[in-house]
Amino acid sequence: MHYKRIGRCGLKVSELSLGGGAWGSGTQNEAVVRELLAAAMDQGIIYFDNAESYSDGQSEVVMGQALRALGWSRLKYIVSTKFFWGISKGPNEKNTLNRKYLLHGIDMSLRRSQLEYVDIAYCHRPDPNTPIEETVWAFHTMIERGKALYWGTSEWSAQEIQAAIDIAERHHLHKPIVEQPEYNLLHRRRVQNEYPRLCQDAGVGLAVWSPLAGGVLTGKYIDGTPADSRAAAMASNPVLGKSLVDRNRNAIVTRLAAIASNLGVPLTHLALAWCLSNRFVSTAIIGASKPSQIIDNVKALEVIDKLTPDIKKNIEEAVGDYSESWVGHSPWHYEE
Repeated sequence: MHYKRIGRCGLKVSELSLGGGAWGSGTQNEAVVRELLAAAMDQGIIYFDNAESYSDGQSEVVMGQALRALGWSRLKYIVSTKFFWGISKGPNEKNTLNRKYLLHGIDMSLRRSQLEYVDIAYCHRPDPNTPIEETVWAFHTMIERGKALYWGTSEWSAQEIQAAIDIAERHHLHKPIVEQPEYNLLHRRRVQNEYPRLCQDAGVGLAVWSPLAGGVLTGKYIDGTPADSRAAAMASNPVLGKSLVDRNRNAIVTRLAAIASNLGVPLTHLALAWCLSNRFVSTAIIGASKPSQIIDNVKALEVIDKLTPDIKKNIEEAVGDYSESWVGHSPWHYEE
């Protein structure tokens, strides 16, 4: 495992991290999550990403139970959580980044996860109805109270992030140090066109989610919908079905699979390695339902050096100018 600083801050994270979007739902109980965390740590993965909205708060609950059972030193691992959607329906309890919600939210998150602090607290989405200055001050207060060490954003525009940085610098407040965007071979535009100058000039790091495009880049949907796939499990959702079995997307995947085959590596490894080859990406957040998936995904790190300029050119030609986001329409909030 390799470890990289998040942007210009001193915090180091593993190049692959583990997302908890499905924890606390279905079969992903505390025992399963404990097994996943242990397997991740054995592979050198030290960063575990969560959110208050995952499984209506239960993801944080089972993660906290698992971490307590594992008994690791708090210095050995990194935990993040995210705020915006909320888990209740009151006017100040959902879809907001106002001060009242955020300072209450971090207290409840720490209580659920049985932690004294989180390493990174994220704004899960931008809030057009709350002044950015109010949000910046709230996260500064959160950090000053010792409940978070750093803060960041998720799916904010470069302009919004820069506005937050400018406010923080003007008032000598803690600045956002990381953005968590969707980034994969089928969704590249914002990371590659909008963020580079922000990353270069402001030192913002990227912790990217959905590096496998919800499973499309595993190649499992090229020939339709497997019976044991996510698409089959959520077949009643037409948006999910369209995003996973879309013909254009899977035609690209077929071409990418040929490149991976010629390189002698699985398509999954090629897709993950491609994300990690971006110099501004500090970590890619993966999902897993069993330890073997984590162990397999870590092997993608061996592929990064195989992505020569010629191979990358072939990849670009295979993808063409396709870049489409399902953010805002996706029925899942967790990473894969």
